[in-house]
Amino acid sequence: MLYRNADCGILLRFTHVGAVFAVAVFVVGAPADSNSPSDIIKARQASMKVMAEAGKTIAGMFEGKLPYDAMTFKKSAETISRLSGDAMVIEFPATTLGPPSAAKSEIDQSREEFDALARKVASFATVISAAADKAPNGITQDMRMGSSSTMGSSLLGKRKVPAGKEDATKLPAEHALHLMLQECSSCHAKFREKVK
Repeated sequence: MLYRNADCGILLRFTHVGAVFAVAVFVVGAPADSNSPSDIIKARQASMKVMAEAGKTIAGMFEGKLPYDAMTFKKSAETISRLSGDAMVIEFPATTLGPPSAAKSEIDQSREEFDALARKVASFATVISAAADKAPNGITQDMRMGSSSTMGSSLLGKRKVPAGKEDATKLPAEHALHLMLQECSSCHAKFREKVK
């Protein structure tokens, strides 16, 4: 049988055996269980471990436990940004919630809240990443937490801006890190079964 591709002008000849072989290669070449719940759970657990390691790297640099390296700092923040947000939302389909996963089935009933938490993590990670561009040689004072009006509090501790309404892009990177870690903790407290 001859087939002509009108767009390319290419002649393709498929015999019955050739067509069967092509289908077999396609089916065998594709991951057999690429969308199975267990594969999705494994992938998301791997993502969480990578994000946790990236967060520890950033925190270690702020705490002075690790030497500051702008590229590593930025790469760590970008890793969190890439794996959180919409990418994280996709890794929690309803079919993978509840046992044997530690992800609670409540995620599906509170989908908007869960999605918002995932996106906040990504936005804070983006702020942290941008800070590395402005500090190639070391952590600057602008990156540190302090009594800055951009953090939404006054000298007396009263918030000028309601909680959650801060402009994340104006936060010091260290504050963005703390807020990001709070979002992670909030999400785990509400949507993750405690491992026994």
